[in-house]
Amino acid sequence: MKTNLITVSTSISSKDAPLRDDIRLLGRILGDTLREQEGEATYSLIESIRRAAVGFRKTHDERDGEKLEQMLDTLSPEETLLVVRAFSYFSQLSNIAEDLHHNRRRRAHLKAGSKPQEGSLQRVLLNADAQKVAQTAMQAFFDKALISPVLTAHPTEVQRKSILNCQLIISSLLADRDRLDMTPEELEENEETLHRFILILWSTRMLRTTKLSVQDEVNNGLSFYDYTFLREIPKLYGDIEKKLEKHFGQPFDLPSFLRVGSWIGGDRDGNPFVTHEVMLDAAQRHSATALNYYMAETNLLSARFSLSSRLVDISPELAAFAAASPDEAESRADEPYRRALIAIYARLVATNEHLGHRVSHLHPVSKTVMPYTGAAEFIAELDIVIHSLERHGAFYLSRGRMRELRRAAEVFGFHLAPLD
Repeated sequence: MKTNLITVSTSISSKDAPLRDDIRLLGRILGDTLREQEGEATYSLIESIRRAAVGFRKTHDERDGEKLEQMLDTLSPEETLLVVRAFSYFSQLSNIAEDLHHNRRRRAHLKAGSKPQEGSLQRVLLNADAQKVAQTAMQAFFDKALISPVLTAHPTEVQRKSILNCQLIISSLLADRDRLDMTPEELEENEETLHRFILILWSTRMLRTTKLSVQDEVNNGLSFYDYTFLREIPKLYGDIEKKLEKHFGQPFDLPSFLRVGSWIGGDRDGNPFVTHEVMLDAAQRHSATALNYYMAETNLLSARFSLSSRLVDISPELAAFAAASPDEAESRADEPYRRALIAIYARLVATNEHLGHRVSHLHPVSKTVMPYTGAAEFIAELDIVIHSLERHGAFYLSRGRMRELRRAAEVFGFHLAPLD
């Protein structure tokens, strides 16, 4: 029995070893930064407080608690600020490591072929299968479903976007160490970059000193669309569709049941600073964010889809669409997908400009192109491209980024999100 307990303990410990390694790495770099920026005495002070706190937690001895309390009571205001900042940043870095470890463990379960975890879509489908839920019933459920998380700005939110940006970069660097097979030189370069951004983190003011305007709150909210929603929500739909199609053995028509709303810039009842002009500005910023994303994706796809009409059998609809494109470059005369996507890009630019948004052109466009009257027209033209690709068996191209762009247009439209 004792051996089994030791085995289990060792097994659990080995699973968490990468987490401990990551926390040690980030803690060591933060410690080095403290030495370099604040001096050895400050580092030693913070370390002594840390050791005293760890000791008290282990023993729960009143004498250890009193010793820790005395150390904290004797701190000057300047020392107190340094201690608070050091432990705050250590907690933030530890949280980054823990988030990565959750993803690591999830991937380990998937690679090992483990039983689907509670709360996962695979577990839901297993439960549905056990209860003999038919595809028609599942389809009816999704047809009626609506999930709409709503973003709101908290009036006491003081964490700065600069800090969040640093945390995202540190998280990405840490993930690279975990996912990539790095050479010693690459690991060294990665650690140097971690040093760089932890130094920036330490040297950046942690809290805002001024109150955010509603426009600032709107911009902060929109940053989440740029970071995640616009790209990741369409991928989520694709993942759900694949799992449903695999489960039922045939195509599944998944409606856009997940849509993100926002209170930021639209809370006319609860925020006296949200005026008619502010709300209109928020709506315009939302619209510009969606259209700029569609422009960037369409421009990228037009650069990639170099398929020649001499080599693939395109649909008559795509041929006509490409022939009417404002793109007159002779070098693309036999590249109908590029011509069609450039036509779509040009209409997105025209729509952006028609709505009064500032536009940075990623591709030369004609001024004679008509703007879209709505997202439905945009989706219809994407469908011309998708259906033509499927006509000649280019399913790997009609799916992926192309299908995700269509889903994004369906979910976010030209307004991005409703303002509640």
